[in-house]
Amino acid sequence: MVTFGARGVLFLHSAPRALAPHLEWAVGRALGRAINFSWSAQPVLRGSLRAEYFWQGAPGTGALLASALRGWEHLRYEVTEDPSPRVDGGRWMHTPDLGIFFAQTDSVGNMVISEERLRSAMESAGANGLELQRELRLALGQAWDDELEAFRQASDINQVIWLHKVG
Repeated sequence: MVTFGARGVLFLHSAPRALAPHLEWAVGRALGRAINFSWSAQPVLRGSLRAEYFWQGAPGTGALLASALRGWEHLRYEVTEDPSPRVDGGRWMHTPDLGIFFAQTDSVGNMVISEERLRSAMESAGANGLELQRELRLALGQAWDDELEAFRQASDINQVIWLHKVG
């Protein structure tokens, strides 16, 4: 009997069409059951697909999913794992250019930055306020958020108008 103690969402923001069955297999293997995504076109990147999948599993499944998807070229994804009793939540973001980012999350989905990470940022920045801002943006995964934002907004629910020629 399998007990599900954790849940979350897998957002496959963009994947080459040829990878779709392989990604379903990789996610299914991590979850221990066959998976079929409801794929749709990703308008931000011609020829790519997007999918969202709500998952349930044992605590730590979010990390298993992120690991199963890591290393696939041209893949943009996010994995969230909601906190469960005695287990912190997490958020993993991946882009081809930046690689993977992980942050612990609290009960409402806010990223939690550890005391040691904050101390490191302050020490690296010294008295330079701009450097402290840069360090904190890095700790929050701002570069990943910036790169993924257009892909997040390009679902059927959220209409995005793409300007191809300005001026």
